[in-house]
Amino acid sequence: MAEQEEQQQITALDTPVPGPSQTGRAVALARLLHHECTHLLQLYKEKETFLSDHTPDGGRILSLSLDSEEPSTEEQVLLLHSALRQCLGLIHCVIAKEEEEWGELEGDYEAMRKNVRLRLEHLLHSTKDLAETEDKTLEVTPDHQHHTEETDGAGGAFGLKMWTYRVLQELIHWADHAAQTLHVLHKEREGTEEI
Repeated sequence: MAEQEEQQQITALDTPVPGPSQTGRAVALARLLHHECTHLLQLYKEKETFLSDHTPDGGRILSLSLDSEEPSTEEQVLLLHSALRQCLGLIHCVIAKEEEEWGELEGDYEAMRKNVRLRLEHLLHSTKDLAETEDKTLEVTPDHQHHTEETDGAGGAFGLKMWTYRVLQELIHWADHAAQTLHVLHKEREGTEEI
């Protein structure tokens, strides 16, 4: 009898539960990433107290060009995927440069930095699944095209800290952009705003 009950429980676990769609999960993931990126910047500011007096200015680190003036939502998701790959390259670069400069540290900032990297990788896989077609294959590896000119050369430790601050701001921007773009895609595909 116990064996039969156990079998029923296993079968119940295998039954798919109606839950959020693929686009709904991607939106939730982007929103979570945005929240974690914001928290990561807050932890960084607490760690680097000089930032209360010096906030770096400078435009976006990443800029993407649109092929058309009014891209479809699918085209916007492709652009977003490209930006997220570059963001992943940026966070990989930040981690490598900080560990090179200060060694491998353990703390809230370092733990959240690792979380953000993993969440970003997860979101990349989600946007790949949403945007990939038979004739378009997407990469999920970090794209490092923007990262060396900013950190190499003058500036030393202070320059690295200012650059890291700008990278964290960039991550917040693109996570927010991801949440908005994916929400539009979700509305188009699912016909609902609810997530």
